[in-house]
Formats: sequence, structure tokens, C-alpha cells
Amino acid sequence: MAIAKQIIRFILQLLFRVELEGIENYHKAGQRVMIVANHTSLLDAVLLTIFLPDRLTYAINTQMAEKWWVKPFGKIVHLFPMDPVNPLSIKSFIKELEQDRRSVIFPEGRITVTGTLMKIYDGPGLIALKSGAKVLPIRIDGAQRSFFSRLKGIEHRQFFPKIKLTILPPQTINIDDSIVGRARRMEAGKVLKQIMINMIYATTNNHITLMDKLLKARDIHGAGQVILEDIERQPLNYRQVLLKTSILSRLMANDSEQGDVVGLLLPNTNTTVVSFLALQSLARVPAMLNYSAGQKGLLSAIETAKITTVYSSRRFIQVANMEDLASALAKQVRLIYLEDLPQKVTGQDKFYGLLCSLMPRIFYAHQWQDVQPDDAAVVLFTSGSEGVPKGVVLSHKNIISNAIQLGTKIDFNKNDVILNALPLFHSFGLSTATLVAILNGMKVFLYPSPLHYRIIPEVAYDINATMLFGTNTFLKGYAKFAHNYDFFSVRYVFAGAEAVQKETALLYAEKFGLRILEGYGATETSPVISMNTPLEYKTGCVGTLLPGMEYHLKAIPGIDTGGQLFVKGPNIMKGYFRNDKPGVLELTDSELGQGWYDTGDIVDIDEDNFIRIKGRVKRFAKIGGEMVSLSMVEDMVSQCWPDEQHAVISIADSAKGEQLVLFTTYEQAQRKALSAFAKKNAISELNVPKNINIIADLPLLGTGKTDYQRIKEMALG
Repeated sequence: MAIAKQIIRFILQLLFRVELEGIENYHKAGQRVMIVANHTSLLDAVLLTIFLPDRLTYAINTQMAEKWWVKPFGKIVHLFPMDPVNPLSIKSFIKELEQDRRSVIFPEGRITVTGTLMKIYDGPGLIALKSGAKVLPIRIDGAQRSFFSRLKGIEHRQFFPKIKLTILPPQTINIDDSIVGRARRMEAGKVLKQIMINMIYATTNNHITLMDKLLKARDIHGAGQVILEDIERQPLNYRQVLLKTSILSRLMANDSEQGDVVGLLLPNTNTTVVSFLALQSLARVPAMLNYSAGQKGLLSAIETAKITTVYSSRRFIQVANMEDLASALAKQVRLIYLEDLPQKVTGQDKFYGLLCSLMPRIFYAHQWQDVQPDDAAVVLFTSGSEGVPKGVVLSHKNIISNAIQLGTKIDFNKNDVILNALPLFHSFGLSTATLVAILNGMKVFLYPSPLHYRIIPEVAYDINATMLFGTNTFLKGYAKFAHNYDFFSVRYVFAGAEAVQKETALLYAEKFGLRILEGYGATETSPVISMNTPLEYKTGCVGTLLPGMEYHLKAIPGIDTGGQLFVKGPNIMKGYFRNDKPGVLELTDSELGQGWYDTGDIVDIDEDNFIRIKGRVKRFAKIGGEMVSLSMVEDMVSQCWPDEQHAVISIADSAKGEQLVLFTTYEQAQRKALSAFAKKNAISELNVPKNINIIADLPLLGTGKTDYQRIKEMALG
């Protein structure tokens, strides 16, 4: 039997180039061990059996154990038929482990058909808890791309993909003794699920640059995989993107030096993404300029990041009526229009581009060989909703870490079509809705404005969009004008940047049969901190913290539950560029130390680790000695008048310290009606705004957020 095992090992090594990492963790685990692994293919059990020492016991579904092709496997390993939801089966397997056996169980109970983790059963967690066995996580990576997987049409499958087995350190499941019965079983299941999610995250390489990640995606999904399209309806695959990127990079090379921050003033188009990648390939740092910030905000951003060169589009400037802005910009920096570059293209440029697109690792990679994962990858600017915009410096590792974190939660695949109308100067639009797509083999369709409420649903219908990204304001606008069938192909709707109103969530559920998956984040966190998913969802919350992150809640006087949220993790920015110190990187720091980011938000985290946002620290008012959340007041007003837009700010009050001021688009708004609504719903009168101002439209930032700075100015006259 040992000889047969060696022969099979040799064959697998030859065909799949199997790599085993972390064998020392296997030996550290001891004898009573429950090995848990993700279930990627029919090869999984064979791989573990051949490449791990000892004769293993396998927990196997009772129906599967009867298959004719499974029975011979029992001569090599010990098969233990069990039903993961049957208490008697679980008790029997616990006794098996108590004999100090090394046993294998696949907690998903089936081979994945999504390419990522599926449902994790509670039973295996309870087994580990009651038996006292160490849990040994093993990540199987690569087998999902083989023809032994069940991902036909989802993964780009290969005959013999490289397979890696990574053994992580052993862990123990411990549950508080006060938790008993069914709750104890469920808690053990939650702990095991988190172990599995952390395993996937910890074994995915985030120490890589954006360009290297792009080339890796090309290798996995094929050079012909389409990843970009815009309203010109000329889709681009990996090969074409690399061709255009390499040619454009040669034309840009003499305009700046390595490490320079270079501005991009461009709309949502294929050209913008190609320009972004061209700068990446030259080891420049793209700065995505917010053209909706106005002349003052834009010039402030350029000064803050010490930008001397800006690329834009003459056509874009004309269509957006930004000639005056362009004139002011040209006085501060070298403004280069992309339309002027093609006439400079030579035959040599085209030949070089062709070679780069066909053999990028040979002819192209030298351009960024000095770039490191911790180097700056992009500069984005905060919205400025509460003050002067800051330059947020994100590294390659920041962005890729966040993409990996999201991948542990959502089953992205190469068939997905993302409709992205969020501006690329916004972290949600750039990182989450665009880079996550092209770095994972998905296609992103770029639409130039999120405000085209009538057109975007039609576009979603036309392109068979499977994922839609937006803010509450934008999503509400789409739903108002969309036909019931426009989102027929949409799998997921992701929302961020502002709280999703109950009315918006209900509208999507009733009209389209879709559940809005609300997330939470900040530009400084690349941007996602937490998110709801199909597997982890709770109404009124913004999901659970992404893997690889830590958090701390600082107590706030007057706030009974929760506190001010601080976070730390690989997706936290390198630091800020501030206007008073242009071009000087201020490393991320807070009262908790270096690397900790103060979100400025007050949140509550429940027993299931779901985050509920109460409001920003700056968005609380102290009225008569009581802390009042302006966000909660806005929510109350939205419930009272659900079909309108509302914003609440606070101003000084000589009698009670501060007073609430409401700005609303509801023409019949009266304080008396709000007071009655508050009383009916047992809401304190302190939450009823003292003054009400009726306006035609709320001022919005380009990202879709309410412009509270402008509203405050309006309130103060």
C-alpha cells in the first residue's frame, strides 16, 4: 500500500505540480485532530490522503458511501459514513475522534458549485467542541480549476492546473459554558465558519502589485476573457487591455518620473482604466481627480498631492462644460489631452505593444519590477462633506487585500457582469466595482453618470448585468424608473456610502425580488470594512467585519451601547496627504497606535458580530444634555415622508446647546406632523427638528452623498 501511495504521489506531482506547505502544523496538532478543508473537487480526498502522513478517517455522506467508485477508496483510508444533521451520526463521530484519530471532514458537505466557500454546517463545529479535538484547517487551491471540479462555465478549467495544499496552525473551538443546547451548537458552527473564512483569506497572496495581479488573472482566466466595456460598446479582453496599456505607457513615459503622483481627470470609460493601468506599469501613482468638486476643490486636491501633470480628455471637458475649469487647471499643471497622443504612436510602439500583449511577463514586466506591494498605488480624495478634502494614499497591498477579503464573502465568477456607474474618483467605484472585477476575470461595464436614472436600468437589461453597485440615493432613483424586469439577470445589489433606507430595500424586494446587500467602509479602508452577504445577512445592519481586520470600540459619554469604531488591517491606507503639508505622507495613526484608523463613526456590534451604524461622532447633537443622532433623526423623517429626500444638521442654540434643522423636498412638511409621528412611535420629542426648510433638491456630492457642508452654510445663511 505504501508503494502504491508513492506511485500515485509521483503521478500527481508530475501532472499537477502539487505543492505542500505547513506540514509542521500537521505534526503540531497532535493525535486527536479534526482536519477541515474547503471542498473544491473530486480530487480533494485523494490529495489529502496521498500527501498527508498516516491513515486518515474520512467523514463521508451516507449516500456517497454507497457509490461503487467510493468503496475501493476504503482500502486506503477509513471511511466513516455519517449524516451531518443527524445527532446520532454526530455522537458516533465524536467517539471516533475520542480514540485519538486524525479525521477529515469537509464542513460544506458538498463540492462547491460557486468557486468559493458555501454553507458551513454546524455539526462539524460541535464535533470538534465536544471531542476536544484540535481543528486543523487545510486550504486546497487550484483543484477548482481542474476538470474534476463542478465549476464548468464558472471557472476557466484546465487539464492539469497547479495545486497547492496549505496547512494552517491547529486551533481549538472554545465556547462559554453558559451557552447551552441548540445555541451551543450554532455558536460552535459560527466559530468553525470563521475559521474557514480566515483560512481562505490567510492563504491567498496579498503581497503582490496590481499589475502582477492583473497578469495572474490573465493566466488563470485566459487572454481572451473580456473584462472591460463602456457606452462605446467596444469590449476589451485581457490581451487588448495590455496592448493598449503598453502603447499608452510608452507615450506617457517622458511626462513624469518614477514615483510621481499623476492626475487623471476622466469619466467612466475604458480609456480611464487603461490610463490608470498605464501609469501603474510606469511606476507612477495615479491620482483620481473629482471633477464634481468644483474649481476650488480640484485645485486644492492638486496642491495637496503636489500634482504637476494631469491627463484629461478634450471631448470630456467639452461635454461636461468644464472649459473654465480646464483653463484654471492649465495654469497650475501641465494638462495633457489623451486625444493628442495617438498621433505620436510609431510602428515601434505598436510592435512593442503587440509583444507585451502576447508575452507580458517577458516584454512588459520590467517597467514595474522595482514597484513593491507596500508602495503607493493610487491617491483618492475624501468627499469633503465635512471639511477640506484629504488625499488618501492606498498601496497595492491595501487594494488587493480588500479584493481578497471580499472574495471570501462573495462568489464572484468570470460570468459576472458588473454595471458600474459610480465615478472612478470614488473608492467604491474604483476599487470595489472596477478593480475587483478586472483582477478576478469579471467584466465591468462603465457608465459615465450615476444620475441617469431612466437609462441605467435599460443598460442593466441590455448587458445582462449580474451585479449592481450604488448608493441609496442612486438605487432609489433607478427603481423609480425601472421596469419590473430590467434587473432580471442581477444576482446581487451592493450599496454603500450612505445608509440604505427601509423604503428603498422594500422597493427592491417587492419590485425586483432583490435583497440589497448593504456594506460599510471608507476611502481610507480601500474601501470596505464590513458587508452583508447571502450567507450572513441582517436587516438594519451593514454586515460583519471582513477577515484579517481587528476592531476596537471607544466608549462615548451619553452613548449607552456601542462606541466609536477604530479598525486595523491590511486594507487600511498608508496615510494622508493634507493640504497644509502638500505631498508629505502622514502615516496612519490614532490614539490606539500606528496602523489603527479612527472611522469617526459610532457603531454597535451585536452578539452575531453584525455592525449597526448609529452615526458619525460629528453627526451627533447634544440637546438639553442628551445625545441625539442626526442619522437616526433622518431615518425617522424618511419613515414619516418616505418618498422624499431629507437632511438634518445641528446648529448652536442658546437655550439647549444645539438645535436640529431639517432640509426636505417634501412641500407639505410641517413640524406638527413630525411630532405626531414621533409620539406615535415612542420617539423622544428631542428628535423632532425645531426648524424645517423646504427645498427643491438636496445638494449632493459627486459620490451621491449628501453635501452637509453646503447644507450647513444654507442653514447659517
